[in-house]
Amino acid sequence: MQIRNSSSQFGVVSIVAHWLVAIAVFGLFGLGYYMVGLSYYDEWYRLGPDIHRSIGILLFIAVVLRVVWRLMNPTPRPLPSHQRWEVLAAHVAHGLLYVLLFVAMVSGYLISTADGSAISVFNWFDVPSVTGRVKGMEDIAGEVHYWATWAIVVLAVIHALAAIKHHVLDKDDTLRRMLGIYR
Repeated sequence: MQIRNSSSQFGVVSIVAHWLVAIAVFGLFGLGYYMVGLSYYDEWYRLGPDIHRSIGILLFIAVVLRVVWRLMNPTPRPLPSHQRWEVLAAHVAHGLLYVLLFVAMVSGYLISTADGSAISVFNWFDVPSVTGRVKGMEDIAGEVHYWATWAIVVLAVIHALAAIKHHVLDKDDTLRRMLGIYR
């Protein structure tokens, strides 16, 4: 398998980045959903947010690198069987997913640093607050984070269903290209 994308298929870097981001997003969503119901005395009450923040920062770095890779390495052409509206919908959905990812990650960062403290990433390095203390910022950022993450999950599920539709009903290579098993 090639490293870079070609005009007909995705390269290994794009494929691995796609699936790592997908796994991280759904893992973070699941952890965030679980954390909301924790009590103060639960062991995960402190551990969960640390893991969530650390993976969130690493995801931010991964998505920035993915965007740079995508700019340097254009995606394959749409398949000839795709309708114009499907191609347009795919471009809009991908663009919206990127925007929502950055909104979710930045708002998550602002929630955690609203009191002026840094975020420790697995005790490997710290990401300092760029805002200092801002009263009430965590509430606004929390609301934005909540809705952005739900929008990401809903849009990602629609994205996955569209890929399955292409695979099962249209019997084309859309899904195979992102699995690296293009015929």
